[in-house]
Amino acid sequence: MRLTRYTDYAVRVLIYLGSRDAGLGSIREVAKAFDISQNHLMKVVQDLAAAGFIQSVRGRNGGIRLAVEASDINLGKVLRHTEGLDDLLDCSVCLIAPACGLPPILSEATQAFVAVFDKYTVADLVRQRTLIRTLLERA
Repeated sequence: MRLTRYTDYAVRVLIYLGSRDAGLGSIREVAKAFDISQNHLMKVVQDLAAAGFIQSVRGRNGGIRLAVEASDINLGKVLRHTEGLDDLLDCSVCLIAPACGLPPILSEATQAFVAVFDKYTVADLVRQRTLIRTLLERA
């Protein structure tokens, strides 16, 4: 299974924010650190904020930060949100769908894939926080 660029960017935002000691980050900082488009990140950040993973603070001294502790942000939940992992294939339009055994297999495979991510949180991704910050500052 291949994750989308959208999920990639979402996880990068969470890693960036999770590696910070305190304070607010910015979309510009994340974009610069990972050399990715600010425009793409704006959509991702808005979505992550709407889903409750991060907080977006408006105004002159505004920015973004994790909405909860990094240890409380489950990666499986993030993937379910960003990937919409309901159906890997749309079998509803297939002629043999009522008799086919593929849909339950796909469902089981998806559940197994996400179950691995369910074991981890953003805190697991940023265990080497100091090294991550050093590497991001070099960008």
